[in-house]
Amino acid sequence: MADAPTFRIYNSLTRQTEPIEPISPGHLRFYGCGPTVYTYAHIGNFRSFLTSDLILRTARAIGWDVTYVSNVTDVGHLTQDDLVDPSGADKMAAALEREGERFANIYDLARFYTNALVDDWHALNLVEPDVRPRATEHVTDQLKAVIQLVEQGAAYATDRGVYFSVEAFPDYGKLSGNDAAEQLQATDRETVADPDKRDPRDFALWKLDDAHLMQWHSPWGWGYPGWHIECSVMGMKYLGERFDLHTGGEDLTFPHHECEIAQNESLTGHQSVNYWVHTRFLQVEGKKMSKSSGTFYTVRDLIAPTPTDDHVPAPIRTQGGVDPLALRYALISGQYRKPFNFTLKTLRDSARAVRRYQALAENAAEALDRDDGDETSAPIGEALQAQYDAALQAMCDDLNTPAALAAALDGVKTIERALDDPWSAADGQMVHDWLHKIDDLLGIVYPATDEAADEPTAADDDDRAATIDALIAAREAARAAGNYDRADEIRDRLDAMGIEVMDGPDGTTWREKVTI
Repeated sequence: MADAPTFRIYNSLTRQTEPIEPISPGHLRFYGCGPTVYTYAHIGNFRSFLTSDLILRTARAIGWDVTYVSNVTDVGHLTQDDLVDPSGADKMAAALEREGERFANIYDLARFYTNALVDDWHALNLVEPDVRPRATEHVTDQLKAVIQLVEQGAAYATDRGVYFSVEAFPDYGKLSGNDAAEQLQATDRETVADPDKRDPRDFALWKLDDAHLMQWHSPWGWGYPGWHIECSVMGMKYLGERFDLHTGGEDLTFPHHECEIAQNESLTGHQSVNYWVHTRFLQVEGKKMSKSSGTFYTVRDLIAPTPTDDHVPAPIRTQGGVDPLALRYALISGQYRKPFNFTLKTLRDSARAVRRYQALAENAAEALDRDDGDETSAPIGEALQAQYDAALQAMCDDLNTPAALAAALDGVKTIERALDDPWSAADGQMVHDWLHKIDDLLGIVYPATDEAADEPTAADDDDRAATIDALIAAREAARAAGNYDRADEIRDRLDAMGIEVMDGPDGTTWREKVTI
């Protein structure tokens, strides 16, 4: 493709598809809302994370530099998060109470599920963010922002907390389109109201609670930050007061992202984010994803199920799980801006498609081991380039993944039709190069641990050791609590990581398995 295509995306703020014009030409800076780490992330979460991943990959494919930040929320996210000012229990604290003695404290729980998130992230071949900030590591920054909002009259304190004054921000509602009446509807189910709030729409920046499991001292007393201020502060800390793009699921449009805009723009005095991108909900077999109906899946449910996962379909359990790249393929087979129905048929079809790519990759690797001249057996280079260009063009058209996957699969068919065994080394090189370009764009060919991944570093080794130690500790806690099914599940996970667990009279130790 002579000239890079224009990257266009649907902007929830303007309600139209627009060319992305980075503030710094050729450098896209964006923030993706990450999960609250109180449990394993489910496939609906990862559909949203994949939207961010595809934005990053597409931007790189057209030659842009990218700075990508995706947070971890480990405090302050309350259970009734569809309310303007959420109430109910902190999701982290509720998880600790539910899981009993499995974790020593709430920080261990957060660490365990953050490590699990990163494992699943890599399994689905998502590119690691440049920064993955944790809310608990940025409380001082959040307090500074809250103090500034109070000082400039955009927020006020009561005996129960500090609240943002919606009346002080006339543009509140511009992202979601909600008017004042609709905003008030999101307060009707509050279970713990603050009688001193000036307006029911006002939302908490800081909760005063000296009994909370995570608490910090503030000018108003002991407490913890509100959910919305976390993302405002972390986004601007690493990307600047104005950055290009912000992603998240459609459920975050209101109130979370609406509140972010109010906070950011009150703090800075100008527009904070140019493009807002939201991923639509995922259904499973035509139903809302729910545990009660058996349609709730985490990533690990599908890629590494345990025998006790009765809610996982029998074919997946008996076959030992699905290829993570097949799950990735399935989750991106529907365009992000349309509701997507995840089915086992889609998963099976995706697995067949991924196997075709993998077969070509194996043939290419074998051919490259031969030394039989440089001639290709078929002049298909131009056709493959055209099919890659078509895939890239589709991705630049508001992440049209169905069209991109179809164009890439046309390239697979071209190779399958044109090349007969045995391939020459030149054939292998041509296919190898094309597959890597497709993988860089869509992430569906090579696992993150394969040759497409970066070489391991000392930091990677440290992270792996920390993950293993956390799993060993969680297993010991499960055994101590008599939860032997959970202990066995953790041991199976360690086994899959190539770790041998040894229980002895002096405790549990581990070592890397030796492969001969």
